[in-house]
This record gives sequence, structure tokens and C-alpha cells, in this order.
Amino acid sequence: MTTETKQQRIGIFDSGVGGLTVLRELYKQLPNESILYFGDTARLPYGTRTSAEILQFVYEILEWLIGKEVKMVLMACNTSSALALDKVKSEFNIPILGLIVPGANAAVERGKRIGVIATPATAASDAYRRAILEADPFVQVWQVGCPYFVPLIEQNQLHDPYTYQIAQEYLAPLLQQHIDTLVYGCTHYPYLEPILRSLLPSSVELVDPAISLVKVVAKELEMLNLQNYKQPKPTEFVVTGSPQKFAELSLQWLGYTPIVQKVSLPAVLGQALSI
Repeated sequence: MTTETKQQRIGIFDSGVGGLTVLRELYKQLPNESILYFGDTARLPYGTRTSAEILQFVYEILEWLIGKEVKMVLMACNTSSALALDKVKSEFNIPILGLIVPGANAAVERGKRIGVIATPATAASDAYRRAILEADPFVQVWQVGCPYFVPLIEQNQLHDPYTYQIAQEYLAPLLQQHIDTLVYGCTHYPYLEPILRSLLPSSVELVDPAISLVKVVAKELEMLNLQNYKQPKPTEFVVTGSPQKFAELSLQWLGYTPIVQKVSLPAVLGQALSI
């Protein structure tokens, strides 16, 4: 493997700022890797989209990222991981990793009564339930679709009393089942941790699949001999919506204001609609 290939960026994509939770884990666990972050902010939230729309978006983003010569792609979006990962993995000649299986494996290590909060599309796909039961058929799983969480986070309304009220409603059925573990089935949800922690018994374990995904990334890079040991390049950020809005929103979670560029995606309609 050439040094040049090892120094290529890892591509990450999400509908918005949720994937920054994956980016932060990459900074922690793999500080030498260079990153290209893609936020499809013009079309968020993904969680209320149809499967066909999600697939189309994923094809378009993958084509764009591969055009930028990334060495690996991380779907830092559970909705995309649930609805498109299996389909696209076999169609693109590049490692593509998602959140569901790493998150499921981490969940079964923590408890036996597992709650999953996710976008409506992820919850409806049943991807987490299947992956969790595949990892351990003896656990119990309950899922709740949470349509308002992503828009509230993207609109910077984390400290709004309404967000707390919505969180109470979403957690109520899981609390009734006496869950011992809660999985963040969306990369945006770790930002809600102070609210969720205040509503959950202290004994409930919180599972952030981003942490487990990056552990898998580290193993995959090693296996493929793709690790970069040289100085990383500065992270590049691109969005399909407002660069200024994304930069302002990101500051509180990154600790710095990123330089963000706007890109337009050519619709890869033929490919996506022929599925």
C-alpha cells in the first residue's frame, strides 16, 4: 500500500451535525487520520424520508466522496446505515462502514433489556432489533421512533423546555419496560445526553454506537494496511445547505468554528431509481 493511499482522507457523511459525534471519536481514537466531512443539510432530516429517497441520497454522496479519492467511507447516519448500507457495500469498490452492527454488539455487552431511540425510518426498518438479536437472541429489545429530536438539535433548541417534554414522551414506553440499556440509534442523540440522563434511572447504561464504530474502523484500517502514521491534514467540511449555519452550530461540539464549503450534488438518479 503506497504512503499516498494511506494519507488519503476518510469520508464521513450524515444529514447534518449528528456525524460530528463520530468525527470526535475519530479525533480521539485515530488522531493521525485525515477526514472529509459531508453534511447533507439541505435535505435533513433523513429520518422521515422514504427508503427510495435515502438510497438515492446515499448513492449521490458516495459518488461525490469517491470522486474526492477517500480511502474509506463511514455512514455517520443510522438511517442510511439501516436502509442503504447492505445495498451499496457490494456496489462500490471501497470499504463502507455503518453504525448498526457495532452499536448492537456494544448494547448486548451492557444489558438484557435494551431500548433503542432512533429516527422513524431507522425504527421502522427494524435494523437495530435484528442486529441486537443476532448478537444475542436472549435479550429483549424495544424501539421508539423520535421524529422531533433531529430538527430540535439542528435548530439549536437543546435547552428549550419543549425538548425536555418531547424526551419525556419518547422515553416513557421504554421506562415502562424497565430497560437497563439505551442505544443512541441516531448520531445526533448523544447531544441530548444531559436531558436523557436526567430522565433515566442512573443504572441505565447509555450506548453510543460512534465509539464502537471507530474501534471497527481502526481494525479495518490495520487489516487493509491503510493506517496513516504521518501528520493528518486539516479536516475538510462540506455541506449542501448553509455553510454558516453548520459552522455556528458545530462550534459548541467541536470546540472550534470549522471552515465549511457548500457543494451541489449532481443527481445520480439513473443509478438510484433502478434499484
